[in-house]
Formats: sequence, structure tokens, C-alpha cells
Amino acid sequence: MADPHELTALEQWQALQRREISPSELTEHYLARIEKFNPALGAFVTVTADAARARARFVEERMPLTAPLWGLPFADKDLYQRAGVHAGFGSRLFADYVPDRSDDLVQVLDDAGGVSLGKTNTPEFGLASYTESLASPPARTPWNLALGAGGSSGGAAVAVAARLLPFAPGSDGGGSIRIPAAACGLVGLKPSRGRVPAASGIDKLGGLSVGGPLARTVADAALLLDAMIVPRDSHPNHYYALRAPDDQTPLLAAAVRGEGRFQLGVMTTSAWDNDYSIEIAPEAQEALDLAVAGFAALHHGLEETALLPDPSYGPAFRTIWQAGAASIPAETEAEIAILEPLTQWLLARGRNLSARDLAQALAALTAFERSFIQQLSKFDAVLTPAMALTPRPVGWYDAHDAEANFAQQVQYTPFTSMINVSGLPAIVLPVHQTENGLPMGVQLIGRPGGEATLLALGAQLERRIRWQERVPPEPASTY
Repeated sequence: MADPHELTALEQWQALQRREISPSELTEHYLARIEKFNPALGAFVTVTADAARARARFVEERMPLTAPLWGLPFADKDLYQRAGVHAGFGSRLFADYVPDRSDDLVQVLDDAGGVSLGKTNTPEFGLASYTESLASPPARTPWNLALGAGGSSGGAAVAVAARLLPFAPGSDGGGSIRIPAAACGLVGLKPSRGRVPAASGIDKLGGLSVGGPLARTVADAALLLDAMIVPRDSHPNHYYALRAPDDQTPLLAAAVRGEGRFQLGVMTTSAWDNDYSIEIAPEAQEALDLAVAGFAALHHGLEETALLPDPSYGPAFRTIWQAGAASIPAETEAEIAILEPLTQWLLARGRNLSARDLAQALAALTAFERSFIQQLSKFDAVLTPAMALTPRPVGWYDAHDAEANFAQQVQYTPFTSMINVSGLPAIVLPVHQTENGLPMGVQLIGRPGGEATLLALGAQLERRIRWQERVPPEPASTY
């Protein structure tokens, strides 16, 4: 058998099922790779080696082979709490915090038979689209260590791209799965609002943030997403009446079969076009052109489309982003001073908002959701660039001017936040590699509950382009 990290997650799961490798052996393999390569990459902020070994033994001895992630390693994004493990939330404010309970998604992945190896890097409270907090070293894309991995699931993306994990869960409130997937050459899937019960977005301000997978292949993403939805042999354990349309068919089937012919829109406009000058880099356009050519060769229908201008979107989204920081538990001047400049700005702006400001912003985004879904309703999926620019250098974002920082984030990632606002599913696919060896991707936006269509389309393009065969260089042990 090849080295385990050379196999896809699905292939590793199959090897576990055949008893060609044990959960303990697989855990040790990845722990060794983390110890060797993580210092240069900044993927992990905490490695729980002893707990992982104990957990692997428990899975071997106590859990049924039918558990959907039986024995597969993963890691918790450091915005999620795991009982007894330091939870830093990317902030120096929580340098000593150890929770006594686990969050729902953490428990779901345990119920599915996974083995957590630790906590992955994230920006302070997940507020930024890049992972360069003052609490830990920056997360660097393994394709070029001078460049950042994106955020906020940056550490998770680095770990998967560098083969420190088979796959990883992330969270996405404005692009936080898809941005690092694009920067690290991965498949990243943001599910429909309500699709993943333990990370549905329904309990979040504006319904923005949901949980989803980062993986090297479309099938691997579906494997993890299925386990996040149904961790045992049963129906999803929904916590709320609202949920995404669901036919209970495992999404892995759609990803493996990769069947169907669909009508696709092609779009290069975004909801931010009224507020900022958005320029699409040649490398991003090349990725889009490659995907269009690939889907045309696969006999899908293709039609250019564009969004109607909506001047209310930008101010409303900024209001919600600021309001989301208002509840950060920093109360005294000393506590606030510990926060990073961008976080301090967001917190101050958020706490100065009125109830009227918030109500108007939520109403504007709800109206945008309805309009956005209606405008795209004629298509089975809509294709956009993943990012407008190539992966950004570490240190590129303005650390002191929050307005300039926000503009930089929008200009890099103009196509992501509108999907969170609309509650739709979207998948990033790593279709292109530049002359400098950098990954560039495209995004497919689906209909409500349309994950199966996105996975089928992704599988078809993956078979044509074979991006899963691209491997980043292994870094030196230090950088």
C-alpha cells in the first residue's frame, strides 16, 4: 500500500475497512507528519497527540465499522470548543481558556468515528479572510510559503493540502471555507443554510455561518459532509424546524457517480460591484475560462449572466459583520487592548449600532437573498471565479487601517459573502495552476439544497482535469 497520506480520504477509509491499516497506525502516521511539517506551515495551533492515540484505540475497540468516519483523522477548527482542550479562538484574549464542554459539531464528528488530532489555526474570532493572528504564526499555503492560506479556515486548509490530514471541517460565514480552499488548491464546500444540523447557520446572526468540509477531492468532501449531516445510521438530528431541502440520499453517491447534464450560468459580477473597484486578475480569468471549456466539452449548457446592482448590499453586510463582533467577551479597557486592531474597530463599531441599524441591515440582506435566488433560478448552478486575485502574500493586509483592510478583503474575495447571505450552497474547485505553480479555482453556486448537483458537476470536472494528482512541495521543517 502507498503511504497513507498519498491516498484520498475515501481510499484511506476503505483501507481501514479492509483492516489494511488500523486507526492507531493512521493516527501515528499523521502525528509524525504534523510534527515534521507544521512548524513551517502554521496549520495547527494545538496538537493533542496523547488524546488522539487514546481516541484511536477507543474507535478500534468500541465503535462499529459502520461509523461513517471510522478511524479517519481530522482536526477541530479553533473556533470550536472541545472539552479539556485549549480553545483560543485565534485570540490572545483566550490564551488560557480550556472549555469543559464540547460544541455540537465536535460531538457529531466524534459520533461519526473520527479521531481529532488537535486544533487548526484561525484568525481572531474568525473575523478575517486571512489567517495571520497575533496569537500564533500565520497559516501559509504549502504551494508557496511566502503566501497566506486565506481564512478563516486557513489552518484546516493548510493541513489538508500538505497531507497532514485526510480532510478537515471548517466554518464559513463569508467565504471562510472557500477562500482557503482556493488559496490551497482544495475542494471546499459551503452547504445550504440548515443542511448541517450541528452547524446550520440558523442560530447565527443573519444566518451567515455554516459548517462544511475541506478536502482534496470531491468524493472526500462528500464523505465528510455526509458524516456532518448524519453521524450515525439514522436520519439527520435537526435542531430546528427550518432546514435545507433534503431527499436523504447520501451525497457521496452523487460525488462518486458524477452524472447529469445541467444548465450553467457564468458570472463575473458580484454584490460588491457598487462599493469597490473589483478587478479580476488574469490568473483568475484563466481558471474560469478553463472551467467553462471543460463544462462545454462535457455538453453542459452555458450562458453568461450578471447580477442586478444592489446598493444596499455593501452597507448592510458591513453592519452585520460589525454587529457580529459586538458580543466578543472583552469588557474592560485592558481586555479590549489585548484584541487586534481590526477586531477592536469591529467591536467598537458593532457596539455603537442601534437596534434600528441592525433591523434595517437584516431586512436589506433578506431582500437581497430573495432577489439573488430569483435572479439565478433559471440555472442548475452558476459558475464564478473563486477569488478575484492570486493568493495574497503574508503581511499583505493592512494591520492598522480597518477600512483599508476591509477593502482588501472584498477585492480578493468578492464572490463569496453573497452566498452566505443568500443561504445557498457553493463549492470551490481547484481547476488551474499558474506558471508560478499557484492554485486557482472556480466557484459553483447551487440552488437551495443543491449540494448533489454541485458534487456531480465537480466530479465530472475533476475526472477531466485530475487536480487531485497535483501535490505541493514538502516544506522544510522550519521557515
